[in-house]
Amino acid sequence: MLSAFAAHAEPVAPPEVSDLRLERDDEGIYLSARVRFELPAPVEEALVKGIPIFFVAQTELFRDRWYWYDKKLNTTTRHLRLAYQPLTRRWRLNTSGAPITNAGLGLTLGQNYDSLADALAATQRFSRWKIGQPGDVEPDATHNLSFSFRLDLSQLPRPFQITALGQSDWSLVASRNLRLPAETFK
Repeated sequence: MLSAFAAHAEPVAPPEVSDLRLERDDEGIYLSARVRFELPAPVEEALVKGIPIFFVAQTELFRDRWYWYDKKLNTTTRHLRLAYQPLTRRWRLNTSGAPITNAGLGLTLGQNYDSLADALAATQRFSRWKIGQPGDVEPDATHNLSFSFRLDLSQLPRPFQITALGQSDWSLVASRNLRLPAETFK
């Protein structure tokens, strides 16, 4: 019944990054952002059936150079794993700086939620994520920040990877670039 509904569902709005901000203090450079998206019906159906879904957020910080390509100063990645636990009827979100593998969750921050909406709200919000050290940027130079968020299909079980390949329902990508004038980091 759900798959019949999914075939006739209206297309979801494309994902977008909003409220992208950078802060710098004596301890580091921090990013705050919000990614707005709705889960496509096949992705939500897989979640409800107990298949964990993985997301990857990535930042790249560049310094402008007029004579060559921009110099990459820093790359930071955050991996998220969203799963439904049928026995407890709760949603679990794990966050890690390294890919979350089948061998175990490794060093992750895990949080439980009562509803999918609450779990998605936490997935979509990035608050004071440390993306660099204060010395990574030069105070008198212009910098560019590239932020991207995507559904990571490579960590899905193999049958889902094959099914998802080439289907727009499984494509969830949002990105945004931010130009930071020299005054930003003074």
